[in-house]
Amino acid sequence: MKTLILYSTRDGQTKKIANYIAGIIHENVDVKSITDMYELANYDRIIIGASIRYGHFNKALYKTLEKHTALLNQKTTAFFGVNLTARKPEKSTPETNVYVRKFLQRITWKPTMSAVFAGALFYPRYNFFDRIMIQFIMRITGGETDPTKEIEYTDWQKVRSFSEVFLQLK
Repeated sequence: MKTLILYSTRDGQTKKIANYIAGIIHENVDVKSITDMYELANYDRIIIGASIRYGHFNKALYKTLEKHTALLNQKTTAFFGVNLTARKPEKSTPETNVYVRKFLQRITWKPTMSAVFAGALFYPRYNFFDRIMIQFIMRITGGETDPTKEIEYTDWQKVRSFSEVFLQLK
C-alpha cells in the first residue's frame, strides 16, 4: 500500500512529526507539504497533519479538503493536529482539544482516525510580534514564558502509537 503524509507547518514541528510517522511506516510512503504538487488518487492511505497558529489552521488545509473531500472519504485516512494546548493532558485528545474538535465538526471529510499532538515552543526563532503574542498566550494558559527557551512538548511515544495503529488499518 502506498501512503501519503501531507503536512501544514509554521515552525517545522508538524513536518518533523510527519517525517517521524513516515519513518515508522517505512515503505512506500511520501511526505509532502500541503502546498506541494501531489495526486491523491495515486495513494491508498493518506495522513494529513496541520498545526494551529493563533487559533486557526492554515487556509491551505481547508482548500485541500474542499477540493478532495470525496476522494479522502473513500480512502483510509488519518488527521493529526499539532498545538501547544495539547501539552496539557486534559486537552490532548481530539475530543478534549477545542481546536481539533471544532475542526472535525466543521469539515465534511471524516478521517478514519484522528489525533492531536503537542507541538514545540521556539521563542528564539520567533519574530518580535510572534514572541510577544505567544508569551502572552502562554502566560494566560500557565505555560513557559522565558524568551530564551526552546521546548519540545511532543510526546513521541504517542506519535509512534498513532502510527502503529494507522499501519493496522485496511
